[in-house]
Amino acid sequence: MFLYPAIDIRGGRCVRLRQGDYSQETVFGEDPVAIAQRWQSEGADRLHVVDLDGARSGHPVHGEVVKQIVRMGMLVQLGGGLRNADDIAKAFDWGVRWVVLGTRAVREPDWLRDMAERWPDRIVLGLDARDGYLATEGWFNVSQKRAVDFLHLLAGVPLAAVVYTDISRDGMLSGPNEIALAEIRATACWPVIASGGISTLEDIRRLHQAGIWGCIIGRALYEGTIRLSEALALVRAPRSLATR
Repeated sequence: MFLYPAIDIRGGRCVRLRQGDYSQETVFGEDPVAIAQRWQSEGADRLHVVDLDGARSGHPVHGEVVKQIVRMGMLVQLGGGLRNADDIAKAFDWGVRWVVLGTRAVREPDWLRDMAERWPDRIVLGLDARDGYLATEGWFNVSQKRAVDFLHLLAGVPLAAVVYTDISRDGMLSGPNEIALAEIRATACWPVIASGGISTLEDIRRLHQAGIWGCIIGRALYEGTIRLSEALALVRAPRSLATR
């Protein structure tokens, strides 16, 4: 299983939100590039970077920071405000390996299909949900679409993966929503990356045992309830050992 330390950027700083609420922000570093260097020094080979200002404004805001992080050599997965082909192409020009599409992808599945066919295996679908219903616009709006129903519309789309985030768990250190993740994994035709609530090595062990392809870890790393080196050792071990 792959681990993605999360770097959420707002106002040029590395922050974490609780349940996607911009008014519940904790600053964990003034320099996101230095944070990326820290995770790389502890063994990370990939990162999940979110431009929170971009998610709110509808277009990328922190491109210069992203470019500095990409130059470090890790595989970067970028989300936040990528809602047209020009901005997606720009992110790839920066050296980003995958882009995460959420708001417009949920609203316009045909557009998502077009983007995935233009960049096969480079587009990650971001499914953010509250009580099973998809949320958009940086989690401000909850739609009437169920996440699992939406996946059925996408058969044959050449996505790289699906990131499933349970908003009610995000930033709360309350454990992942394993029931929802199992439903998503049973429905999705692509690798599933878990996000939201992962707070202990045991959480990671259970996700690994359940066959989840990857997980994004945020607040738990910053507050020290998970040590990245230990988590990486766990998921890089043969599954037979990691499940003991």
